[in-house]
This record gives sequence, structure tokens and C-alpha cells, in this order.
Amino acid sequence: MKENVATAPEETGIVEYDVLTDEMLVNMGPQHPSTHGVLRLVLRTDGEVVSEVEPNIGYLHRCAEKIGENLTPRQWIPYTDRMDYLASMNMNLGWALTVEKLLKHDVSEKARHLRVIIAELNRIASHLVAMGTYGLDLGSFTPFLYAFREREKILDLFEEVCGARLTYSYITPGGATADLPRGWTDACLGFLDQLDPVIEEYHTLLTSNAVFIQRTAGIGILPANTAVSYGCTGPVLRGSGVDWDLRRDGEPFYTRMYEGYQYEVIAQTNGHYPQDHDYPPVPPEAVLGDCWHRFYVRMLEVVQSAFLVRQGIEFYHRASGDWGVPFKLTQKLPPGEVYLETECPKGQMGFYLVSDGSAIPWRVRARSSCFCNLSATAELCRNCLIADVPAIVGSLDIVLGEIDR
Repeated sequence: MKENVATAPEETGIVEYDVLTDEMLVNMGPQHPSTHGVLRLVLRTDGEVVSEVEPNIGYLHRCAEKIGENLTPRQWIPYTDRMDYLASMNMNLGWALTVEKLLKHDVSEKARHLRVIIAELNRIASHLVAMGTYGLDLGSFTPFLYAFREREKILDLFEEVCGARLTYSYITPGGATADLPRGWTDACLGFLDQLDPVIEEYHTLLTSNAVFIQRTAGIGILPANTAVSYGCTGPVLRGSGVDWDLRRDGEPFYTRMYEGYQYEVIAQTNGHYPQDHDYPPVPPEAVLGDCWHRFYVRMLEVVQSAFLVRQGIEFYHRASGDWGVPFKLTQKLPPGEVYLETECPKGQMGFYLVSDGSAIPWRVRARSSCFCNLSATAELCRNCLIADVPAIVGSLDIVLGEIDR
């Protein structure tokens, strides 16, 4: 920092300082706790103001797509677990549906409802992590403990289903690895009954908290047209007011999984959110597309996912057919190519598969929602304060396992 000193007239005895600052490069990460993984952000700053942000990725790259070209589709399921490792069931589902689309295979009604139950439970768990860690990023420790308390109960349910608590490999091409255990749906309904009043506590801790609003409202504004141009999806896109959800708007092979279900897409349309009368109103300081709105969308989606799980359990008990038998490891794939996107907790996850007729795919590629959402960071952080960078990056809810692959 340079200091130009100019002395005032002797009778006043006042010394004035004219402070001039130089630009400086600041590294945030890859071990910084607010980067949500091994992400490195290079900040160009002028004093406390950020003029440019450059995300550096690749620290977690492990050639997952190339490995998929040397394994059968069933063998590659564990690698999809490790993409978005906070929503592994949704990763399994996306890949399983892609393989089934190539094979033109439809699972039974019972397997379809089982998948809805599991996928929406994992969406709740993912959003709880997003909420808890976001509070931690902004200096609030209590929401983190509350969120992980409820998430543990979901992981207990998953452990009963497949024996794993993080990387499940449960949903596979053809169905699932096992049926739901006896009494599992009753335990799941008990968890949902307990979750409903707890959501009110989350809103008290963060959504309507004056300090939280001050740190997020009007910060990191992402207009709808900018979100679309960057390819943003999921809560990041809907937080900008774009009413788009692949569970409703995707291609038929995916949307028919939700046929007969009642739910609302959470996006602010006509100046309000669905069900906003039950929860804290939008604060006057908030601007559509800011950090607060992206957080609020996830909070409301938790309620919708719980509603979907309740419906799924009811349909599951009435459905005919079995829970779905996985394909054989040596199942040959018909020649051709296929691409399918599903609505995962963090956005649209797409899988691309090319087959030459053998049991092992010729090409495997994945389209990461977090990669596109992260690409808007430079736009969001321009001319913000250094202290606002964790708030902006945290509102995107990225996971580096999915970005780097």
C-alpha cells in the first residue's frame, strides 16, 4: 500500500492521508473450508473489492469417464456414486435410466415408485447438507449440527436398504439391488413426521435471521437470462425465477417416472413462491436471483420432496410387479448412442453412452450441473467484497467430485 502524505496548514495541526491501493492476487483454496471441496479460486482484488475471479478445477480428477469405457454398465455404478457423493442415489438413477433407455427397457411399477422414494429422500439429504454448510460458511454453527442430525436419520434408512451410508450402488440398470426391508416404509414415514416441524426451526435459524439476510440478500445476483446463457440448472436456475424442472419438463422416458405424483416446481413466478404462506416471506432486501433466493428454493424443495416420498410409499404398497432385477454383468448393449438428463439435487445431470454392440460401452460421458453453475462464479463475484465470495460460492452448492470426475 502506498501512502501520499499531505500536511495541512500549521495552525490546524491536521495531517491528511491519501491512500492508494494496488491490485493483488489472493488464493482461496484448494484447502479453504468455504470452497466445498478441492477448488481453487484466484481472486484479483483492489483493496476489499474483487474485480475478477478465476476458478481452477481438476484437483479431484480421476478419469471416471474413461474407466466407464472399460467396464460394463453395472460395474460402472460405483463410479457414479463418487460423482455427487452427497446424492449418490440420484447419480445411480441417472446412469441406470440412460442404460435402460438404450435397451428400451421399462422397470415395473413397484420399481418405479421405489426409485422415486429413494431419489427424493436423497434430495432431502443433499439439501440439508447445502443448508447446514451454507450456515457454516457464513459463521453460524448451529444449523450445521441441526442439518446433519436429520441427515443421519436418512442415512440410517439408506443403510437398512443397501448397507451403505454414502456411496450406495443401490439403483442399477434393470431396477435395484434389493427390495425395501420389512417395516422400512413405516420408519420412513416416522422420519417425515418428525421432519415437518424441524423445518420451521431451520427457517428460524437462517431464512428469517437478520444477520443471514444481511449476508445473502442482494448479494451475487444472477439474472434469469444470464443463468440460462451459462447453462445453470437446478435450484440455481429456479432461484433466478426460471420455472424449469426436468421431473416435469424433461423427456418422457424420465418424466413418466413421476406420473401420477402431485408436486410443485419451486420457482418465484408472478411475484411469489408456491406455499410461501407457510414459511417466512421474501425479505424486502432480497433481489430475485441472489444468494438468499437460491437458498430459499432448496428449503422449499425439501418440503416438496417429503410430499413426493409420502406419495411414493402409498403407490409402492399398491403397485404390482417386483422391485426390479438388475441386468447381468455380461448383458450386451445394442449398437447406438443415447443421452439422458435427470433432475438431481444440484441440477441437471446428463449421461451420454455410445455402444458398438458389446457388453462394454464404446464411449461414456457425463454432463455436470455443478460445472455449469460454477462457470457463473466470475460473473457473480465481479465487484463484490472478499467476504461475500464464500456466500456466493456456497449458494451454488457445488460438489467437486461431479465437476472433476
